[in-house]
Amino acid sequence: MQDADFEYAPEDLVELVNAILLNRADIVYGSRYRKNSPNVHRTFHYAVNRLLTLTSNLLSGLYLSDMETCYKVFRAEILKPITLECNRFGFEPEITAKIAKLKVRVHEDPIQYFPRNYLEGKKISWKDGVAAVWFMLKFNLRGQNETSLRNVPEKYRTSKRVRL
Repeated sequence: MQDADFEYAPEDLVELVNAILLNRADIVYGSRYRKNSPNVHRTFHYAVNRLLTLTSNLLSGLYLSDMETCYKVFRAEILKPITLECNRFGFEPEITAKIAKLKVRVHEDPIQYFPRNYLEGKKISWKDGVAAVWFMLKFNLRGQNETSLRNVPEKYRTSKRVRL
């Protein structure tokens, strides 16, 4: 995925795709917060992102440093059959919750990030943060064998049945 505003460096995608091509991962998140990430951070957005990522990690059982990253690379056989429900920024918590219910290898690689500010056209607001929390709760608290994952290949599905 690539936003049109180039806050993310397109050249970083090569390394993310290589992790899949070299069979080191099934899904790769580009992290703006890994040690080798040359970035500029806006304090408020950084703090909110860290809080959202921590919440996602607690609900999903994954350990990510940047759940809200734009750069995510998937094996097509995993992503294509997943039924997606969200628009806008709900995609990040939804797809993270859904892949956490699969037997997949999730990997993070550092990426560059140079954010715009509101004067430059940044559109994200506090409402998007509230919506992200709602989507995290909604998608993480669904059962393990939810219908949106039914068509994912068997080798990626877990045998656990979770009832709420």
